[in-house]
Amino acid sequence: MANKKQMTEDEKFLFLDKDFINSPMAQADWSAKKLVWIPSEKNGFEAASVKEEHGDECLVELADNGKKVTVNKDDIQKMNPPKFSKVEDMAELTCLNEASVLHNIRERYFSGLIYTYSGLFCVVVNPYKMLPIYSEKIIEMYKGKKRHEVPPHIYSITDNAYRNMMQDREDQSILCTGESGAGKTENTKKVIQYLALVASSHKGKKDTSATQPGSFVHGELEKQLLQANPILEAFGNAKTIKNDNSSRFGKFIRINFDVTGYIVGANIETYLLEKSRCIRQAKTERAFHIFYYMVAGVKDKLREELLLENFSAYRFLVAGHVSISGQQDDEMYEETMEAMNIMGITEEERTGILKVCSTVLQLGNIEFKKERNQEQATMPDNTAAQKVCHLQGINVVDFTRAILTPRIKVGREVVQKAQTKEQADFAIEALAKAMYERLFRWLLARVNKALDKTKRQGASFLGILDIAGFEIFEDNSFEQLCINYTNERLQQLFNHTMFVLEQEEYQREGIEWSFIDFGLDLQPCIELIERPNNPPGILALLDEECWFPKATDISFVEKLMNTQASHIKFSKPKQLKSKTEFSVHHYAGKVDYNADNWLTKNMDPLNDNVIALLNSSSNTFIQDLWKDADRVVGLETMAKMSDSSMPSGSKTKKGMFRTVGQLYKESLAKLMTTLHNTQPNFVRCIIPNHEKRAGKLDANLVLDQLKCNGVLEGIRICRQGFPNRILFQEFRQRYEILAASAIPKGFMDGKQACGLMIKHLDLDPNLYRIGQSKIFFRTGVLAQLEEERDLKITVVIIAFQSQARGFLARKAFAKRQQQLMAMKVIQRNCAAYLKLRNWQWWRLFTKVKPLLQVTRQEEEMGLKDDELQKAKESAVKYESELKEITLKQTTIMEERNALQEQLQAETELYAEAEEMRVRLGAKKQELEEILHEMEARLEEEEDRAQALQVDKKKMQQQMQDLEEHLEEEEDARQKLQLEKVACEGKIKKLEDDVLVMEDHNTKLLKERKLMEERLADFSSNLAEEEEKSKNLTKLKNKHESMISELEVRLKKEEKGRQELDKAKRKLEAESNDLQEQIADLLAQIAELKAQLAKKEEELQAALARLEDEMAQKNNALKKIRELEGHISDLQEDLDSERQARNKTEKARRDLGEELEALKSELEDTLDSTATQQELRAKREQEVTLLKKAMDDEGQTHEAQVQEMRQKHTQAVEELTEQLEQSKRVKSNLDKAKQALEKETSELTVEVRSLTTAKQDVENKKRKVEGQLNELQARFTDSEKQKGELGERCSKITIELESVTNLLNEAEGKNIKLSKDVSTLSAQVQDTQELLAEETRQKLQFSTKLRQMEDDRNSLQEQLEEEVEAKRNVERHVSTLNIQLSDSKKKLEEMAGNNELLEESKKRLQRDLEASNTQFEEKASAYDKLEKTKNRLQQELEDILMDLDNQRTIVSNLEKKQKKFDQMLAEEKTISSKYADERDRAEAEAREKETKALSLARALEEAQDSREELERANKSLRTEMEDLVSSKDDVGKSVHELEKGKRGLEAQVEEMKTQLEELEDELQAAEDAKLRLEVNMQALKAQFERDLVGRDEMGEEKKRQLIKQVRELETELEDERKQRATAAAAKKKLEGDMKDLEGQIEMSNKGRDEAIKQLRKIQAQMKDFQRELEDAHAAREEVLGTAKESERKAKSLEAELMQIQEELAAAERARKQAESERDELADELASNTSGKSALSDEKRRLEAKISQLEEELEEESSNMEILNDRLRKSTQQVDQLNNELQTERTTSQKNESARQQMERQNKDLKAKLQEMENQVKSKFKSSITALEAKVAQLEEQVEQESRDKQAVAKGLRQKDKKMKDLMIQVEDERKQAEQYKEQAEKGNTRMKQLKRQLEESEEESQRITAARRKLQRELDESTEANDAMSREVNSLKSKLRRGTEPSFSSAPRRVGGSARRGVIDDASEEDGDSQGDYNGTKSVE
Repeated sequence: MANKKQMTEDEKFLFLDKDFINSPMAQADWSAKKLVWIPSEKNGFEAASVKEEHGDECLVELADNGKKVTVNKDDIQKMNPPKFSKVEDMAELTCLNEASVLHNIRERYFSGLIYTYSGLFCVVVNPYKMLPIYSEKIIEMYKGKKRHEVPPHIYSITDNAYRNMMQDREDQSILCTGESGAGKTENTKKVIQYLALVASSHKGKKDTSATQPGSFVHGELEKQLLQANPILEAFGNAKTIKNDNSSRFGKFIRINFDVTGYIVGANIETYLLEKSRCIRQAKTERAFHIFYYMVAGVKDKLREELLLENFSAYRFLVAGHVSISGQQDDEMYEETMEAMNIMGITEEERTGILKVCSTVLQLGNIEFKKERNQEQATMPDNTAAQKVCHLQGINVVDFTRAILTPRIKVGREVVQKAQTKEQADFAIEALAKAMYERLFRWLLARVNKALDKTKRQGASFLGILDIAGFEIFEDNSFEQLCINYTNERLQQLFNHTMFVLEQEEYQREGIEWSFIDFGLDLQPCIELIERPNNPPGILALLDEECWFPKATDISFVEKLMNTQASHIKFSKPKQLKSKTEFSVHHYAGKVDYNADNWLTKNMDPLNDNVIALLNSSSNTFIQDLWKDADRVVGLETMAKMSDSSMPSGSKTKKGMFRTVGQLYKESLAKLMTTLHNTQPNFVRCIIPNHEKRAGKLDANLVLDQLKCNGVLEGIRICRQGFPNRILFQEFRQRYEILAASAIPKGFMDGKQACGLMIKHLDLDPNLYRIGQSKIFFRTGVLAQLEEERDLKITVVIIAFQSQARGFLARKAFAKRQQQLMAMKVIQRNCAAYLKLRNWQWWRLFTKVKPLLQVTRQEEEMGLKDDELQKAKESAVKYESELKEITLKQTTIMEERNALQEQLQAETELYAEAEEMRVRLGAKKQELEEILHEMEARLEEEEDRAQALQVDKKKMQQQMQDLEEHLEEEEDARQKLQLEKVACEGKIKKLEDDVLVMEDHNTKLLKERKLMEERLADFSSNLAEEEEKSKNLTKLKNKHESMISELEVRLKKEEKGRQELDKAKRKLEAESNDLQEQIADLLAQIAELKAQLAKKEEELQAALARLEDEMAQKNNALKKIRELEGHISDLQEDLDSERQARNKTEKARRDLGEELEALKSELEDTLDSTATQQELRAKREQEVTLLKKAMDDEGQTHEAQVQEMRQKHTQAVEELTEQLEQSKRVKSNLDKAKQALEKETSELTVEVRSLTTAKQDVENKKRKVEGQLNELQARFTDSEKQKGELGERCSKITIELESVTNLLNEAEGKNIKLSKDVSTLSAQVQDTQELLAEETRQKLQFSTKLRQMEDDRNSLQEQLEEEVEAKRNVERHVSTLNIQLSDSKKKLEEMAGNNELLEESKKRLQRDLEASNTQFEEKASAYDKLEKTKNRLQQELEDILMDLDNQRTIVSNLEKKQKKFDQMLAEEKTISSKYADERDRAEAEAREKETKALSLARALEEAQDSREELERANKSLRTEMEDLVSSKDDVGKSVHELEKGKRGLEAQVEEMKTQLEELEDELQAAEDAKLRLEVNMQALKAQFERDLVGRDEMGEEKKRQLIKQVRELETELEDERKQRATAAAAKKKLEGDMKDLEGQIEMSNKGRDEAIKQLRKIQAQMKDFQRELEDAHAAREEVLGTAKESERKAKSLEAELMQIQEELAAAERARKQAESERDELADELASNTSGKSALSDEKRRLEAKISQLEEELEEESSNMEILNDRLRKSTQQVDQLNNELQTERTTSQKNESARQQMERQNKDLKAKLQEMENQVKSKFKSSITALEAKVAQLEEQVEQESRDKQAVAKGLRQKDKKMKDLMIQVEDERKQAEQYKEQAEKGNTRMKQLKRQLEESEEESQRITAARRKLQRELDESTEANDAMSREVNSLKSKLRRGTEPSFSSAPRRVGGSARRGVIDDASEEDGDSQGDYNGTKSVE
């Protein structure tokens, strides 16, 4: 569904339209034709279908043009299925080849999708136009999304890199490579833009920064980062043939981020700046942008200061001013200056930069010439040199001498050497290049300084590499070798990372795979370029040759050939153009290099003398630029290169400076180390064509770039592995059809299913691998499976089609058979009839049959006569109507003939006018041709004159230039001669001084060079060491975190063990206790069984008692009815008793507090009493006994201790195992340490190897060793700490063992003591609990018994009530059934009546047909004309149509009646339902009220009993404590027991009294309940009476409303008739009102007012509709609430039933308790003697007390639940009452509203009648007046013959309008019928009657509006008539005056046409107004 949504403009260039991919047509085409790719010169590859195969060759048919071609099989490449077209990741292609990759890129490019993935690559094709896919909206779309979640984009790669950096804390890099113009720089900009938005640390400060532009001296970091780009582009970019903004340098932008992910700083490194672009460019190309910006943008004083000239004045700007489309240089200058300002570059520095740029341009203007006899160079004009010196702040003379005759040191002597013109030119160019390069480096350092923010620490970085891609040119120089070398290294990095990731996935999925390092494939080529020795590589040999005397480029190439001839990747070119050529085999192809000027490029020499001058410049900025001048390759070295006299010079200068190759190699090595430490992301930019045209793609160019960029190399690597992978579910879903039988039914794991499928498919095991979640395939396997799947699907579809055809054929056959059978049956019946027709009895039967209805014949005849009379009357009416119509037709025919005559006259006039127009046109053409000729001559003469003037000006300018040139040369010669004399004297003086200074300077410079070289080495070493230290610290941190985690785990495990030991001990102690408890429980169980047997006997006795009680209960019920009068008095007594109870409870609490105080005092005074001493003695005896028992138990405890020891030994063994595990962990750590030591040793080995190469590296080695020692020391410290921790662990374990032993012993003692105490306390508690339980049970059972009896009585009463309610309901149902049967009978009668009516209609139709025929005969006899016959027939047809309409109206009315009856019945049922619901609700409310009262009483009683039991429990506890204290004193205990017994008996008596009181309360409650029931019945009767009264009222109102509806229908029919008459009158008027509509504006105003009124009425209508809808909604809500109340009532009933069941259970329990209580009382009375018996009884009593307490708690919880339910039920009852009240109020409101509506209806009817009378009277008068006016106008119209055309046109239009009006009338009829249907539907509900009333109001308003409108129209028509009469008179006067008939006719015609237009408009508007009028009526 998402694909079907229309994509936005930006989404079109990102998302793929998947309808194309999923098209079955493409799939079928691919599978049918067996499409493949074949090579093509034009398109790279073309699609073709294989036709035939002959050995190694194939016959192929091209898909485009159908040509047949034979191709070698090896050249054919497989095509992917259409499923893979425009795929986002080309690694997913099942056929991975060049053709499919090219096709996919091409398809996507033409669809506007420029980004495509190819594995790890993101391939970008330059669109050459702006796409809307870089907005903030798109950035938001890609933010935080994974790569597969969004379409390919540079933002996706950037975001993934950023997220990986944040999550994994691993540095990231994005490598952008490609040809010039492919879009590398643009993509790097987009990366920076994305990061600046996503990772901005000033997100909240955007607004402030925007409002204060002046404050950006040191702007925000993100802004500075973005502004760095324009500066670098200005100084490093230029226009080339391919690209308008080509980067002429490589850059690596390193953006640092802090821990939170905000940008902290940035650093930019550059590679290979194209310096030579300063000096020379191609004709259509430009130098660096800054030169053009400066010349165009600098103005006023600064321009004068910089000595700037025009573009054409500079030699270095070869093509002058080359403009770039869409870019203004002066605007770009302002932007760069602003960017510099933001970067913090001061104004002085900016002027310094511009001065350097100006000097570079001025250096190009310095010209040298040869002397006549010598090769020495001279400078004839030094103006450019003066400008250079002025800008650079140096002396002109020194500068010219340094260039023309520089001083060179030969041995120990300093010699002045004259330079040739070539050398001088080279020196100037080299100086310009060096100057610009140093400026660029300075700028870069300045930018880096601005971007490097040291305040916040950078946690990680993201690097962006923007470097030129691999390119193969015709002439490949040193720079190209460097670029291709870097791309080799980058491709190696890609191969390594790509297949490392691939192989990691294989390992993750558990696939068998032998590791392959594809990076090694590129190693030979890299070694060929960079190898230092054995044998040396290209760069090493080049460096070597730079130091050899007399070394040339040819000698370098020869040396290369000799050393590297046998290398795989090196070869000689087949066709040697020059001796300096050699070839290298790169991964992208073979490249031929030309080594011309490689030595000089590598040395990059400069003039020492000029550099020394610049170093000592007066300008500080220039001094800063040339700081490290001593490291430059000077003229001395170049001299040594040319002269063989000084071979030893190479040794002295070897360490002084580095070559370009060395520097580049080192910077690349640094770059590669940083990239290896990052996670790389690859972007490959591709240029589609060299024409910079959008939408064009050169296939061969793209293929070359794919090779060079390594995309195809990546695909080659993919082919080695398993590039196609599918999830198990997807594979099964798509290809299960191929192996349907292999997979069994039911659920199966995806992996197993895929395995079975592949076994079934018999695939080669080498072609696939099954992983954990995916299945992997080699290339081409999926395409094969797709083909098989297509074949399978075709088979299935063919089978399906055959089945379908068979089914259809069988169906047709069965139909034919049925027809045959039918024919046979017909034949049989026909034969039977033929046999019977001559049989006499049959004839008699047929004759007798019609005679049976003789009695009804007269009635039928009478009916037919009536029908005949009606038909005749209707026929007479139709005849009159026919006559009227014929009259109208004749008048119309006459008018038509007149109009035809007018038309003919007009056509003749039109023909004459056309002839005139043709003649005039011909004359016009002739004149125009003459004009054109004259203009052409004029233009030619003007061109000649201009050309002559231009020639003249050119000649004059040439003359002036020549004269000026001559004068300048003469002046220059004179000046030069004077200066030469002066200069020679000065030179002699200065030379001596210079020599001394130079010697001093050279010494200082050498020392400075040495120091700077060392500094540089140290800084580079430091950087390397810092990176290494970073890695080591990372490793260290990881190891430390590992150690800390292991230590934490150890501690956790130790704690866990300790806790386990504690738990074990606790469990053992508990097990012992439990065993003892089990023994006690077994004894108790035996006792309880005996008690159970007794209880069962007691139960049987109780049941017998129950039966007696039931009989007593019946008697009691009779007494209860008599005692109802006493209930009110008892209730008052109850209230007083409750108050007394509250008081007693307070007193009890006070007494309890006093008792507790007394207990505490007793305990204090126990020691002093004599009884205490006796007790002590007895306790000592008990202690001795306990000691003996302790000794016995000691022996048993020893055995237990032994068991504990065994367990302890097991625990110790477990601890030892854990220790061993920790030791293993330690050993692993040791191994890790050894690995680290190995790494350190490897590092030391590397350091030693570096020492052989350089002496300075020894210092690094020492530092590294120091660091390693520190690390080792740290490791030893950590090991010591580990050892100490281990020792601590062992000590702790020993201590733990000793502590556990002690604890075990103490616990054993504790256990023994606790056992003794527990046994004693258990005995005491048993006795107490038994007593308490017995008393509680007795009390509870007594109360429960009474409650159960009460509940039973109440339930019986409820049953009786329900039975009565049931009977009432049955009676009601029976009455309803009777009503239903009556209504059914009525319906059947109505149906019978309908049938009779239909039969009568049919008869009428027959009679009508007969009367029609008679009528036609009479008409033919009367007129004897065919025309009249036809007319009558047409009229009759119309009449029939009307009759049909009338019949439909009748049927509709009958339907309405039926619907109305149905509605009445429904309303009756609804009202009965409501009455039933109300009765139910009332009954439920009563029941709930009674239940609530009974439950509340029961609750109160239970609470009272609970409080009494608690008191008894407390008293028993005190007694038990006394018993315990006097345990051994037998006499005392017996005495106390007797006291206790007496107290218990007293309590029993009290409980009995309480029970009696509760019974009295219950009786009172039952009396109250009965009263309530009586009241409820009375209320019910009243409610039923009210309902019946309301129903009767409702029926009466319904009848009245039905009457009103019928009256309204009759009125409607009258209105329709009036409307029909009005329409007829209107038609007549419209025919006559053609010329009376001139002043239509007044009518328009009236129309507007009417429209406004209509809108108001419509608004009122909408309001009424809303009110109606609200009323409906309210009713639905009421119904909903009623239903909810029903549900709630049902739920409450269920809850009540549950409560009743629980009460019954409680009553049973109570009875049991009472019986037990009686028995226990008997036992207590009998068993007064004997201590043993008492103790037994005590135990039993205590057990029973505990049980009773539990039961009490359960009952209390049950009571709480019941209370909650009661509350809920009361709330629900309240809600229902409220809802009832709201319903009553709403019904009252509805009734009042209905009464109001009825009144309004009556008023409206009265108004309607008045309005109709008024309208009729006005219509008659207006019609008569209008007819008179029309007669006058007709006379005038007949006189005006020329205006007849307009009349004819008007007539045609009016005919159309007549038809439209007829259609409108029919529409109105239809609308009226629809309205009737709506009215019928509206009768279905009471509230819809409102709508009818509202509509009637609207109708009255509309009628009034129509009336007003008609009045206005009449007034306007009268006015228009007067105006027209005036116009007619004026026209007549004009006609009389007119003299020229031919010319006067035109304006008349125009006037007529204008008037006609007005009339047309008026008629149209009148039609609109009529439509409005009709529209308003149609709504009725």
